[in-house]
Amino acid sequence: MKKSLSFLLFLLSFFTFAQQQLFKYVRPIIGTEKMGHTYPGATVPFGAVQLSPETDTISYELNGKYNGKVYNYCAGYRYEDKTITGFSHTHFSGTGHSDLGDFLIMPTQGKLQLNPGTADDSKSGYRSAFSHDNELAEAGYYKVKLDDHNILAELTTSKRVGMHQYTFPKSSASHIIFDLMSGIYHYPEKNVWTYVRVVNDTLVTGYRQTNGWARTRTVYFAMSFSKPFKKYGQQNYDDKQSYRGFWRKFDQTENFPEIAGKNIRMYFDFDTEDQEKIKIKFALSPVSQKNALENMQTEIPHWDFEQVQHEAQAEWNRELNKIVIKASEEDKVNFYTSMYHTFITPTVYNDVNGEYKGLDQEIHKAEDFTNYTTFSLWDTYRALHPFFNLIQPSRNNDMVHSMMAHYDQSALKMLPIWSHYSNDNWCMSGYHSVSVLADAIIKGVYKGDPQKALEACIVTSNQRDYEGIGYYIDNGFIPAEKSGTSISNTLEYAYDDWCIAQLAKYLNKMDVYEEYTKRSGNWNNNYDTETGFMRAKLADGTFKSNPDVMSTHGQGFIEGNSWNYSFFVPHTPELLMQKMGGPKKFAERLDELFTMQLPDAFFADTEDITREGIIGGYVHGNEPAHHVAYLYNTAGQPWKTQERVRMILKMQYKNAPDGLGGNDDCGQMSAWYIFSSLGFYPVAPGSADYALGSPAVKSAVLQLENGKTFSIEAKNQSDKNVYVQKVLLNGTPIKDYILRHEDIVKGGKLVFYMGPRMFNRFF
Repeated sequence: MKKSLSFLLFLLSFFTFAQQQLFKYVRPIIGTEKMGHTYPGATVPFGAVQLSPETDTISYELNGKYNGKVYNYCAGYRYEDKTITGFSHTHFSGTGHSDLGDFLIMPTQGKLQLNPGTADDSKSGYRSAFSHDNELAEAGYYKVKLDDHNILAELTTSKRVGMHQYTFPKSSASHIIFDLMSGIYHYPEKNVWTYVRVVNDTLVTGYRQTNGWARTRTVYFAMSFSKPFKKYGQQNYDDKQSYRGFWRKFDQTENFPEIAGKNIRMYFDFDTEDQEKIKIKFALSPVSQKNALENMQTEIPHWDFEQVQHEAQAEWNRELNKIVIKASEEDKVNFYTSMYHTFITPTVYNDVNGEYKGLDQEIHKAEDFTNYTTFSLWDTYRALHPFFNLIQPSRNNDMVHSMMAHYDQSALKMLPIWSHYSNDNWCMSGYHSVSVLADAIIKGVYKGDPQKALEACIVTSNQRDYEGIGYYIDNGFIPAEKSGTSISNTLEYAYDDWCIAQLAKYLNKMDVYEEYTKRSGNWNNNYDTETGFMRAKLADGTFKSNPDVMSTHGQGFIEGNSWNYSFFVPHTPELLMQKMGGPKKFAERLDELFTMQLPDAFFADTEDITREGIIGGYVHGNEPAHHVAYLYNTAGQPWKTQERVRMILKMQYKNAPDGLGGNDDCGQMSAWYIFSSLGFYPVAPGSADYALGSPAVKSAVLQLENGKTFSIEAKNQSDKNVYVQKVLLNGTPIKDYILRHEDIVKGGKLVFYMGPRMFNRFF
């Protein structure tokens, strides 16, 4: 027995040692400056808690109108800021719109202040000045010195529980501020209701309901202190209402154990010795206070902060070791930070007992799958979910199950468009769940009923009242008079319909295949052969006059212009090439895109794009053109794909707070980086093919979930040797620029031979 135990301990230590400490290459601070919109705080892979600092309290509205400054705070934290207002438990990573920022906690000492104060006078409220010199952000761990209060703040998490550790000075007036009013993209009417129950002098439970991007979002919590508080109280900031009931019999401002209202801030007072640590465990639940408490007791039943931090970072390390690369130290930072960002969302959305609140607002139980939320599908169908099909297939299987559960619970009978917290916020265009479903089924990842999945895709694609689908079905395009994003929607529906066709063909539903193959050709209806650009079409079938191919405003596009969207036919690039005049002219058009000079006027209507996110006229900081560099392969000029890809990798990603050229968009920008660094990319998810590019790593080993490994080697790799001379798969030359999914998942070796001169021929 002792020998067996010793052997098991030996194996455990061996495998722990064998894993590289890759989490040390992660820099969560990358993307927190300018337009990346990432957050630096602590989370675990796909965790339901994202515990991170907020650096201001910018409101969504100003004088009754949209406040443009709020856009900088989609992730709550802005590297340029000099103050921290507190630490909240829910965040989006890299989005261009926002919500969340729930349950803000701020440690203070001295005079009690329940106002956050102002950025130019941090001492006017509970916020604090801080310095990046005293800040550390790692995978699963964050710390910062709060200068105004002389308090060291440390954060870590488990999957559903955030753990705080605050080191106080000696004081008889130490406070924990609990702000239930605060939120990201907040406005006066956003809080619908808040309830708090003080169970005893160390335990508080409650919930918060908001009406924002998700209009019926309720989050339950349980908060436990490592030390009893000596006193507590609240301030209610609600406007006076006509009926106030008989609760006025009580003094609810101090030591009152049941609190309710729309706008509440609380405080908890302590006496502290010098360097005394007060710890907080804060658990979330989509279902109930009871479940939140159960989540806490199950995931972190102790008070050992360092143990939770170690377990969080060990979990990150296990995930990051799924791809082990050889590259420069700088490239390793960019690569593993990109992996980190791809493994943040979607997020787990059920309690430890499997329960979650569904789209129908009823309580469901996830049977035989983990339920996920935060599906930014306009972004993530392109590369993130295809990346999961390679490296996280079990999780992506669960994510597709979650989408199917969403469909079952939907009153409209639609798959998710952009969903979070048992809501669909209906953001962006297309119905890209069908791309994720088709890709997962065709690649053998989804273990559910494929026939039902196809049915859900068809029903979603025929929801006539949504975003011009009825016009699209009847006309083959969406009239410009009916939609400000008529071209974007038509092009994206056409691609999605191609995905449905591929799924139907896979399932031998040839009538459906033929119908949706025809629908997938609708992009032709917005292509103007005279100008060579996608162009808005009126209801009478004529093109709208006076098109501006450079403008991103009023031309029928969303987050793009005609130059970028005119290449958005990822499913049939050969036909697009023919429309544009054949291989030579197609390549010339691509060249012009990458080399043109944009005037300053281009940026007048682009909230989320600056020059940092653009190469020529190619907009990498937004998603519609993410496949475009790989289209040179279609034109028979693969060396230009190789050249452009390596240029984008160098110019759009760097080890700095402003190291992302645009919103990371729940991991899509980062997934592009990973695929392209490895040397291939999914141009059209729904196909099992990847387009070859130019690997930026010297080598990589993919540890596949089926137990096999797929190795990549780039011989003679360097910054100058960007051109592929030849490529071998298991010793056999690849001549069509295509790597197939089945060849990866059965294991093997891909070898690129690199050189400094382009090859003006096919492989």
